[in-house]
Amino acid sequence: MINIKERIIKEANHILNTRETIRQTAQLFNLSKSTIHKDLHDRLKMINSELYNKINMIFNEHNSNKHIIGGQRTKEKYLRK
Repeated sequence: MINIKERIIKEANHILNTRETIRQTAQLFNLSKSTIHKDLHDRLKMINSELYNKINMIFNEHNSNKHIIGGQRTKEKYLRK
């Protein structure tokens, strides 16, 4: 069984390599969004602050673009009807 620190590092490296969202990462690792968020927002800071800063930049980028992506998804939804 993988320990928590190893899991957190794997999650962080996955996001760095793919730039996926917390939701996508949670599905891949078969964990809840809350667990991924707790791992990468709270626990990673204590384990590896440099990696935490890189992940935080990606999360900030996702957060600043979410309204645009939401609008695109809504537009696609109504175009399919």
